[in-house]
Amino acid sequence: MPVRPLSDFTSTTAPSLEGYDVVDTLGVVRGIIVRSRSVIGRIGVGIQTFFGGNITLLTNMCERARADAFQTCVDHAQAMGANALIAVRYDATEIMPGVTEVLCYGTAVRVAPRMRA
Repeated sequence: MPVRPLSDFTSTTAPSLEGYDVVDTLGVVRGIIVRSRSVIGRIGVGIQTFFGGNITLLTNMCERARADAFQTCVDHAQAMGANALIAVRYDATEIMPGVTEVLCYGTAVRVAPRMRA
């Protein structure tokens, strides 16, 4: 099975990348974002909640928070010299009413294509 070329940076929730060897483990990296909804946003959420269904304002806020936390995590890994991030995980905690922390973390590594015997 041919090994796919590695992009400039890749990530996975798995503990390894198939077809690649970890040649250097650089350590745990993380990206933390703290978000709150504005007063205007809370009014919009209240209206969407009243009518039921998907609350798109909150969905979009959560997606943006996760994307920002992930990018911060990747930036941290790349600053350490990593070309991959393995065992990526997310966590979220409400730290006070209306304010949520989103944490993305994983292990920064350098990988190389696995050599065939």
